[in-house]
Amino acid sequence: MIDLYTSDTPNGRKISIALEELGLPWTLRPVSLDKKEQFSPEFTALSPNNKIPAIHDHETGLSLFESGAILIYLSEKTGKLGGDRWDTLQWLMWQMGGVGPMLGQAHHFLFYNPGKAPYAETRYHGEAERLYGVLNARLDGREFMAGDYSIADIATWPWIARFERQQIDLHAFPNVLDWYRRIAARPAVQRGYDVPETGAAIPMP
Repeated sequence: MIDLYTSDTPNGRKISIALEELGLPWTLRPVSLDKKEQFSPEFTALSPNNKIPAIHDHETGLSLFESGAILIYLSEKTGKLGGDRWDTLQWLMWQMGGVGPMLGQAHHFLFYNPGKAPYAETRYHGEAERLYGVLNARLDGREFMAGDYSIADIATWPWIARFERQQIDLHAFPNVLDWYRRIAARPAVQRGYDVPETGAAIPMP
């Protein structure tokens, strides 16, 4: 059994979707970011950086934080979702180093604080568009990012699911749009998206 400590964010959704795709038994341990539960001593013991998600695998006794590390662990534990290994890892690192941080800044300035920092809005919206362009080019002639459906797709998709907050028109990136819809139709993705349950629906362009 795996305990998943998470909230309803793109990084959290990576792991709930992966657990559903892999069919692993897991228990939800919600972490309220509004109540600052990520700073509790209990959670800090699991995640020293005070960020969700984190897991504890009762079978192995291992606890992990950082969503990329957790995805690699779950993939290697099951022998699934690895895609073409080095392709998968390089695109996973692309998500961790680019898509997550840059789109997160786009959310901060464009969605949560519009009008407060025009330079930052322009910068991060431009970087979001650039990253969408990179993904669109990568998906030209491909169904998925790294061979078969993999943890690279699972890591990236929840961030693309917030295209509205990034002020991105997915129709301007047709390969990304097709990929996004293809993944959104997967039953495991639909189950793993609304975790912890809030009634949130997958945005569909």
